[in-house]
Amino acid sequence: MDRITARGADNDFNVVLYGSLWVAALSFIWVFCRADPEAPVTYVVETPEQAELGWKGEVLEKPELKVSGSSLIQCYAPATGQALGRINPSTADGIDRAIAKAEKAQVKWAQTSFIRRRKVLRTMLKFVLENQEAIARVACLDSGKTMVDAALGEILVTVEKLRWTIKHGERSLKAERRDTNFLMMYKWNEVVYEPLGVVAACVSWNYPFHNLISPVIASIFAGNAIIVKGSEATAWSSAYFASIATRALEACGHSPDLVQSVVCWPNVADHLTSHPSISHITFIGSRPVAHHVCASAAKALTPVCVELGGKDPAIVLDDLSNSDFNRVASILMRGTFQSAGQNCIGIERVIALPKVHDRLIEYLTPKILALRPGSILNSPSSTPIDIGASISDASFPKLEALIQDAVNSGARVLAGGTRYTHPDFPQGHYFTPTFIADVTPTMKIAQTELFAPVFLLMRAQSVTDAISIANSTPYALGASVFGSSSRDLELVVRSVHAGMVAVNDFAVFYMVQLPFGGTKGSGYGRFAGKEGLRGLCNQKSITRDRWAWAGVKTGIPGAMDIPLKGEGAGEKAWRMAKGIVWLGYGDLRGKVKGLRGMLGI
Repeated sequence: MDRITARGADNDFNVVLYGSLWVAALSFIWVFCRADPEAPVTYVVETPEQAELGWKGEVLEKPELKVSGSSLIQCYAPATGQALGRINPSTADGIDRAIAKAEKAQVKWAQTSFIRRRKVLRTMLKFVLENQEAIARVACLDSGKTMVDAALGEILVTVEKLRWTIKHGERSLKAERRDTNFLMMYKWNEVVYEPLGVVAACVSWNYPFHNLISPVIASIFAGNAIIVKGSEATAWSSAYFASIATRALEACGHSPDLVQSVVCWPNVADHLTSHPSISHITFIGSRPVAHHVCASAAKALTPVCVELGGKDPAIVLDDLSNSDFNRVASILMRGTFQSAGQNCIGIERVIALPKVHDRLIEYLTPKILALRPGSILNSPSSTPIDIGASISDASFPKLEALIQDAVNSGARVLAGGTRYTHPDFPQGHYFTPTFIADVTPTMKIAQTELFAPVFLLMRAQSVTDAISIANSTPYALGASVFGSSSRDLELVVRSVHAGMVAVNDFAVFYMVQLPFGGTKGSGYGRFAGKEGLRGLCNQKSITRDRWAWAGVKTGIPGAMDIPLKGEGAGEKAWRMAKGIVWLGYGDLRGKVKGLRGMLGI
């Protein structure tokens, strides 16, 4: 009997045990296999045939954007002169229609949750990761850069922007509680970040994918719609890159009208930048064009975030260790020649202290002489290409004149210095990789943004001299400093004029999504990071009653209620107002004084 009872108890225990295990297993399956509301969706964007392997296009006899006797844009590959097609640019009416579509779509989009917005970004991230080669080939074909340039400057920074926004975007735009004070203790305060509506971005050609898609990512996550105007110099790729965003929206069940891509000539761009329905403009480009954009935006009082060029210095201190020398030299090379020098935060000046200066000349001269320009998409895989093409040859005469002027003033050209006619791609736009030493701050070449494959070396006698040289231009975008002494490194960080400074590194601000932008002649405002997201929002300040249920609310004291009544009313009102100030902001004796004044004691 005891044995039977014990066996029955064991059976009951086993039933409970196995039942619990089944419940746990089913719970595990439900938690980990349920539909993730933020799971990315797969979608397809057809790659342009021109970017396919083996494509051969007609080589234009004289490559240029304008088609004679027409408003059409002639798109071509700057590395080869091959025609990519012609685009009919947007008109003022077309811009109006695009804005109207965006306005309508934004009303619904503004009500979406951050979960749904993240889903769109996750979907875009999945597409970019899986289509890196197609994106890079399109960027290379339209801008002339190499595949490595595209990987670093187009894709890497874009996926980081997506990752950061997915992870940190909601927290950056979450309503914030703000402090109160003694007099206002019965109130509680917050700041909320609301979508602006329809914003615009006018972006440059040097990074046709990243510059176009980055403001799209930030704008739609903040709840806005966006009109993005790419450069006519890279008009061919704009539609493809914009469709990466519009197709992601469609795939997630949202209107593609939230993102409108327009391309137009400068005389039509004013219609966009002065449009009363545009709530914010991000402008990336040159200083002369920025003057026109800001003047145009002022007509509708539209705020503008302006990111212009730079003359970015890289200061190399004398205490650079031997083990670090080659590493730093490689960074200086990449920072100067990335995208053929067409990089707003590219290194435009290397300022070296005496002990390291001559060593850099000896080490870098053969390396720069060995650099090979060319078209990465049209060269045999056995022929490495180090530097791509320039977007145009229009700046070459001025560049050659600046180099000659520097030579006349005592500078030495150690490599290059002139335009380059490529034997395989004679219609391409190439400038010989150039190395110039003995440059001084008074030379025109030291004050002018080159946007070209030119390594410009300057000598400094001390750390303070290097800082003085770094600060001698009208620009102040980015800067780098390399060395070992924490004291000297921090002195440079604190003293150099720049919106961004990298210590023992170059231009990694995008890779950690720090606020991006400059000061002085390099612009104002910031994009990237939480500052960039918040800049695309209406920052609404709200104050509410903390104890409304108890009837504690703001009231006007009788002595201050207008119209004032009775003899001496003005003096009583003044005594009351002064007492309030003492009560709120005085020390203990001051508060007593204020209370007595309010009570008329």
